[in-house]
Amino acid sequence: MRVLLISMLVLAGVEPGAGGWTTWVVERVSALRPAAPPSRAAATRELAELRRLVTTRDAASREVVAYWDTGPPAYRWNQLAVAALLDEGAYTHAAARSLALLHVALHDATVAAWDAKYAYRRPRPSAVDRRLETAVAVAPTPSYPAEHAVAAGAASEVLGYLHPDRAPLYRERAAEAARSRVLAGANYPSDVAAGLMLGREVARRVIERGRSDGSAATWTGRAPVEPGRWSGENPVLPQAAQWRAWTLSRPDELRPPPPPDSARLALEMEEVRTVERTPQRTAAALFWEYAAGGTRSFQFWNERLGRALLEHRLDQNAPRAARAYALMNVALYDAAVACWDAKYAYWAIRPVQLDARVRPLFATPNHPSYPSGHSCFGAAAAAVLAHLFPRDAAAFEALASEASESRLWAGIHFRSDLDAGRALGHAVGSRVIRGFGGASGTR
Repeated sequence: MRVLLISMLVLAGVEPGAGGWTTWVVERVSALRPAAPPSRAAATRELAELRRLVTTRDAASREVVAYWDTGPPAYRWNQLAVAALLDEGAYTHAAARSLALLHVALHDATVAAWDAKYAYRRPRPSAVDRRLETAVAVAPTPSYPAEHAVAAGAASEVLGYLHPDRAPLYRERAAEAARSRVLAGANYPSDVAAGLMLGREVARRVIERGRSDGSAATWTGRAPVEPGRWSGENPVLPQAAQWRAWTLSRPDELRPPPPPDSARLALEMEEVRTVERTPQRTAAALFWEYAAGGTRSFQFWNERLGRALLEHRLDQNAPRAARAYALMNVALYDAAVACWDAKYAYWAIRPVQLDARVRPLFATPNHPSYPSGHSCFGAAAAAVLAHLFPRDAAAFEALASEASESRLWAGIHFRSDLDAGRALGHAVGSRVIRGFGGASGTR
C-alpha cells in the first residue's frame, strides 16, 4: 500500500506542467531532453548500490546531505554566488548581472528537468524499494533527472564563467551536491549523471548570452561641462547604460522624462536643506547605505526572497523557487540598466553640487543624481516580490519606500530623483512580471 501511495504521489507530482513554462534562453526544452533512463535491470543494480550506501552514512555525510537539502535546489547556489560577489566587492550592476545569469540558468535548467521528469515518469528509488531508508523527505516528483544535480550542473558552470579563479571549487561543490542525493537515497546515480549533463548544457547557452551582453565594453565618453549638470571625474559605470537587458528592447525604452527645471529644483533644494534628520531617519539612511544598500542591495533583496521561499513552504517546489529567483534578479539587473541609461542621458546635478551648504550623512556616490538608484532597485524588487507573495506585499513595498526616502534623508538626492526612480523600478518589475511571471509560469 505504501509503495502504491508513493507511486501515486510521484505521478501527481509537484508542478507537473512546469516543463511547459516560458524559458529565457532555451528555445525548446524538449530538444535538451536526456535519453530515457536505464533499463529495469540497471535500476535494480543501482538500487543495490543505494542500499549499500545507506550503511556508509556517517555524521559528515549526513551533514553534506542536510546542507544541500536545505531550501530548494537554487537556494544554496544563490548563497554561494552572493558570498563570492561580496568577497570580490562587486558593484551592484555587476552583481545584478551575475545573479541574473545564474538564476536564468537555474530556471531554464529546472524547466528542462521537469520536461524530462514528466516525459519519463521514473519512480523514486524509495517508491520501488520500501526498505530503502532515505535521509531526506523525498519530493513527490519523478526521479529522472535529479533536480539538485541539474541545478548543480547549471550553477557551477555559470559561476565558473563569472569567477574563473573559483571554477574548480564550484565544480567540486556541484559534484558534492549531486552526490548528496544519492547518499540520501533520493535519486539513482543515473538520475544524477543525467541531471549534471542537462544543467551544463543549459549553462552553455546562458554563458553565450553573457558574453554578448555588452558588459565587457569600456566607456570612452566625457561628462558634459555645463552649468547645472553633474560634474566630476571617473563616473561610476556609465557604460552600464548600454548593457543588454533581458526584458527591454533598448536600455532607454522606459526612460523617464527629463528632471525638473531650475525653478522646480530650487524648491526641491529647500526640502533637502530643511529635512528633519531624526535618529530614526538617520539610522535608516545609514542602514540603506552600509548594511542593505550601496553596493549590497543585491544581497539584501536576495536574502529577503530566500526567507520568503522558506516561510511560504516553497522549499519543495523547485520550479516555483527557481522562477522567483530569476524574476527578481532579472528585475534588479534590468532596473540597473534602465536607471543608468537615464542617469547618463540627463547628467543631473547632485544636491551638494548645487548648494555647498548641504551636509550629506556620507559621501555622495560618484554618478549623476536622476533617477535614484536605490529607488529603482527597491521598487523593481518589491514589485516582483509583492507579485510572488501577495500576503507580504505591504512589507516589501514599505522596505522599498524606506530605501528610497533614505536617500533624501541622507542629503544626496532630490525628491524628483526618488519619484522617477520608483516609477522606473516599478515599470521594470511590471515588465518582468508580464513577460515571465504569470500564475502558471507561462506568458
